[in-house]
Amino acid sequence: MKPKKFLAFRERLGVLLHSIRFRLVLWFTAILAFVLFVFSAFLFYTQSHNLQEEAIHEMDRRVTGLAEIVQTALRQEAGQISIPNGLLRDTDVFILLSPDGQVLASQGSIPAQEAIQIVSAGLQTTPRTSESPAIYWTSPNSQNYAFIITPVQGQLEINFLMIFGGILDPNALVRRFLLTLVAGSLLTLAIALVGGFWLADRAMRPVKTITQAARTIGETDLSRRLNMKSKDELGELANTFDAMLARLQAAFERQRQFVADASHELRTPLTIVNLETSRATASRRSPQEYQHALSIIHSENDFMTSLVNDLLTLARMDAGQTAIEKTRLDLSDVAVETVERLTPLATRNGVTLEAGNLPETHILGDRQYLLQMLSNLVENAIKYTTGDKKRVCVETGTADETVWVRVSDTGPGIASEHLPHLFDRFYRVDKARTRDAGTEADPRSPNGSGLGLSIVQWIAQVHGGEVRVESTLGVGTTFEVRFKVV
Repeated sequence: MKPKKFLAFRERLGVLLHSIRFRLVLWFTAILAFVLFVFSAFLFYTQSHNLQEEAIHEMDRRVTGLAEIVQTALRQEAGQISIPNGLLRDTDVFILLSPDGQVLASQGSIPAQEAIQIVSAGLQTTPRTSESPAIYWTSPNSQNYAFIITPVQGQLEINFLMIFGGILDPNALVRRFLLTLVAGSLLTLAIALVGGFWLADRAMRPVKTITQAARTIGETDLSRRLNMKSKDELGELANTFDAMLARLQAAFERQRQFVADASHELRTPLTIVNLETSRATASRRSPQEYQHALSIIHSENDFMTSLVNDLLTLARMDAGQTAIEKTRLDLSDVAVETVERLTPLATRNGVTLEAGNLPETHILGDRQYLLQMLSNLVENAIKYTTGDKKRVCVETGTADETVWVRVSDTGPGIASEHLPHLFDRFYRVDKARTRDAGTEADPRSPNGSGLGLSIVQWIAQVHGGEVRVESTLGVGTTFEVRFKVV
């Protein structure tokens, strides 16, 4: 059990060390430690310097008073110098030297000869100036001492030398202040470390929610949402994740519908071909019957070929594999070419295809794709135009800084509830026009695949255009595509 617990602990520790929250806390603590170090160093330096100056100022004041007492004593008598009680502390050092260097009086915690050696060494490294008393530092007995050398005049103006030393920080204020800074900094870092982990864990909780949701959401469960209400960056991330799931769900639904519709569209002509070949081979038939069966098979083959080509075109469009080469061209020339190409089809269906007003209208576009777009619109108009006066008109023009091309027919019109779905793939306005299995197909019947208008919309959008539809029942339908003027 112990090796398993150790391995589990090591795994959890590895996950923690590689987590974002650990790195956030580590960087936060490191920055805080640096700031605390700089601030504490600055504070310690300024406070210790101020304490030192105050201590030296206090020593200088005491030295002045002590020098006056010693000078008075030297002028009155040449005997032993005695310092009144209360002027010297237990830790102070007092030494009086004669002009020839003899010790006349000494008192303090440091022997006179040791103190003189300390002062002599200090004189060699830091010579005394006339502007301020000479101060020499040392640390005997783990204490910080300062020594002040002051000349004192005796009788006959003979100069004596007085050495006075004292501890700068007898109460260890600087040391206690340093310990306080270190302890306070460590406590602050510990609190920051614990609080940082708590805050990081709280801040990263939405990320855990998103991660768990991403692990549980599958292709068949794209309807789940995080629905986070927070307004911060993580809330924005969760909302973006929800929006991505919505797009994926819509894309999967479109894909499933597309596959189902394509399978349905291909199943019908394949069933018809199978029925016709079975009927033709079941028994001996007349040449006319064989010819009729072959014409039906040929018609279904043409339909499947057109359907497969449209599916391939849409697949390439969705995959972004279509190469659009835009050049400056006259849209009216494309309209004229479309009319010329489809006039035989219109004549065969008893439809009058005519070109209306076609002024020069220039746009940036791919000629082949624009020709396919107009051909799909005109073919649809020819297929579904009925009545006594079957007419399809193609015209171009400009309006409101846009270029438009318009295809109008005199067909039965389209009900308003169908207009929003016209550009959906495999959508048909009249369900009765769907090709039924087992029926004999008429090559002239308007049996489209339901993909032509989807291709029209894609071509218009890739050229920065917009497709508009207006239809009146019993009057006809008009498709208009608008582009920007160049």
